[in-house]
This record gives sequence, C-alpha cells and structure tokens, in this order.
Amino acid sequence: MKIQLSEHFTYPKLLRFVFPSVVMMIFTSIYGVVDGLFISNFVGKTAFAAVNLIYPYLMLLGCLGFVVGTGGSALVSKTMGEGDSRRANQYFSMLVWVTAIAGIAVSAAGFLTLRPVSILLGAQGDMVDQCVLYGGIIMSAQTAFILQNAFQSFFVTAERPQLGLAVSVAAGVTNIVLDALLVGVFRWGLAGAAAATALSEVVGGVVPLIYFLCPNSTRLRLTKARVDVRALWRVLTNGSSELMTNVSMSLVNMLYNLQLVRLAGEDGIAAYGVIMYVNFVFAAIFLGYAVGSAPIISYHYGAEHHGELKNLLGKSLRLVAAAGTAMLVIAYTAAPALSGVFVGYDQGLREMTRRAIQLYAVSYLLAGFNIFASSFFTALNDGPVSAALAFLRTLVFQTSAVLLLPLVLELDGVWLAITVAEALALAVSVGFLVGKRKIYHYA
Repeated sequence: MKIQLSEHFTYPKLLRFVFPSVVMMIFTSIYGVVDGLFISNFVGKTAFAAVNLIYPYLMLLGCLGFVVGTGGSALVSKTMGEGDSRRANQYFSMLVWVTAIAGIAVSAAGFLTLRPVSILLGAQGDMVDQCVLYGGIIMSAQTAFILQNAFQSFFVTAERPQLGLAVSVAAGVTNIVLDALLVGVFRWGLAGAAAATALSEVVGGVVPLIYFLCPNSTRLRLTKARVDVRALWRVLTNGSSELMTNVSMSLVNMLYNLQLVRLAGEDGIAAYGVIMYVNFVFAAIFLGYAVGSAPIISYHYGAEHHGELKNLLGKSLRLVAAAGTAMLVIAYTAAPALSGVFVGYDQGLREMTRRAIQLYAVSYLLAGFNIFASSFFTALNDGPVSAALAFLRTLVFQTSAVLLLPLVLELDGVWLAITVAEALALAVSVGFLVGKRKIYHYA
C-alpha cells in the first residue's frame, strides 16, 4: 500500500517510507567503494591513492544536485502541503531544467581544472596523470550524476521512493558488473574503473529524466517552465546547508590528505581512502533517512500539523541513536576484515587501516544526530540555521580538529579529529533544536 506524505507516521510506517531512500543512498555510495576495491586490488596502491586524492574534488562538483534536490524538495513538498499542486509542479520542472544546464557548465569547468587541482592537492609525477585520467572520464557523465543526486529527493517528494530505489539499484549493479568486466577481466585499469562509474551515473541520471518527461501517476511531471528567480533563490538558500556540507567536506578531505601525506605518505592516503569507503556506506544510512523523512516534515510543516512534527522529531532521534550505536559496533568489529579486503596485500598498510577504522568508528555515535538536525531545519525551510550547522560541523570544527590534534596525537589525531568535531557540532545542534522549538511548534 502506498504511503502518502499526509499520513500519521508510526515507527513501522516511517521505516517503510524511508527505507527505499536509505538503500538508494547506499547504492549511490557503492560507485566509489567498488571502484576503490577493484583499483586497489587490480591496478595498485599508487592508482588507489590517486583516486582518493581527486575524488573529493569530483564530489565537490557533483554537490549541485544535492543542493537543488534537498532545497527544492522542501519547497515543492511545502507547496503541496499548502494545497497548490500546480505551482509545486512548476517549481519542480524549473529546478530540473536549471540543474541540467548548470551541470553542463560545471562539468566543463571541472574538466579544464583537473590537472592544476591535482597538483595543488599534492599529486606528483605519474599520480597527476592518473588523477587526470580518472577525473576526465568521470566528467563526461558529471551532468547525469548531478541530476541523479537531485532526483533522489524528488522521487520521495513524488511519493515514489521505491522507484528511486530501483533506479539506484540499477545504476549500482551497472557499476559493479562493468567494474568486474572492464577492470577484473579485460584489465583496462584505471580507465576501465572510471568508465564503469561514468556509465552507471548515466543510468542513474537519465532514467529518472525520461520517467518524469513521460506521463506518470505521480503528482510531478516535467513540463515547460519559466525561471522563477525568487523561488530559485529560496531553493538555493534553503539547500545551502547541502552546499556547505559538500563543499566543506571536500575541502576537509583535501586537508586530511595533505596532513596524511606529511605524516604517513602514500600509505596514509590509501588508509584514509578505505575509511572513506566504509564511511560512504555508513553515512549513506543517515543521509538516506534524512532524504526520506525531509518531504514528510516539509509537508506537515506546510499543513501546520504541529503534533505530527513533534511525533516525527521524537521518533527520528530515537532511530538515529539506535542506528549510530549499531554502526559503531559493526565498524569496530569488522575493521580487520575490511582492511584486509582493500589493502590485504600490504601488512603494514593493513594494520594502519584497521586502527584508523576503529578510531574513526566512534564518530558514528554522534554523526547521525548532526546530519538529521541539519536536514530537519532544511525541511522546515530554515536554510540559514541548516547552513550554520553544516558550516560549523564540517568546515570549522573538522578543520580545527585535523590541524590541531595531530600536533599532540600525531597520526591518531587525524583519525580522531572527526569524533571531536561531531561532539562540538552536537552541542550546537541541540542548542538550535531547543531554541527553535517554539517557533516551529514541534515541542
């Protein structure tokens, strides 16, 4: 039975509604994980380090889709909650077309800047060429990847999270199969891994575009739309938290790599790459919950159902706490196996990676609360608060921690920086949730 945004959400109903979004985000995260697995084991440590070095920049360029998806779905859902479906569909159409055009421009700029950015991030010699090779092929599908990120949120707004899940699964399976063939069988190396990712991104971005262009049974369909500058500004402002999160995380990841080059060389970058792959999957659970629950929150906020807002907030915080505890236990106990899968060919690197994963895992107890808090305020169309949370959590606290902790704890300080940053961010999140409770009537 289809669950509508307007319903009252019990735990089972809430979990059923957000589950497709969680799995969808996990499959999206598989792109980098599968590439890293095949590159590390079939191409070598240097190529693996090169991909990890350039990957934050590629994600930085792809964050436009998250900005439009989160900010746009909040506006569209709120407008639907107010009872104006025609205007909601106009907003949706405008946002998709603007995203496609902007994606082309972003991809072109990214392609032209790959080499200088790689050098700026610390790549030398052969690693520069490998960064450019991998990044250049990925850029050919970057517009599709940006659209895919936007459609992840819009599928939920259209009350079709299962369809979004199906598209993400298809894209993820495409990536896995092509990696196995192009890298494992045909031995095309780094170029094969990049081509596998690019083609899977085309599946993830073009299939939803075709679906919404054709007649469908949802409340959203792509039509001609004029640019509404005021609405576009509201979306970009409201989605600024996603922009801040992705920009900051990309910059912070670059800073991590610079610190690791200094403290541990190429091995440090490789170990951090494994952590990021594990984190992609675990963070995807929190992000998927945020994507899946945000349209519900926006709808009930627009409909002024204050009791349901309180219900959603309380249940969400409990679910996030349970998930964070489970992730800590799983990551800590699975660290030896995970390090073996990615870098088992090098005993020293394997041991460094095991310790790094176990130290980093403590952050999962706290990260979910901060991710949800930022998403919660985005769903309430309070972009400034959401952006402030994202800015402090990622850029201010993580940057400070990764610069200062290694002065005392050396390499362990790099791995523990995230936990210190999440703890500081949690204090800010709690402050905003308490301070805004009477304004938005969720308490």
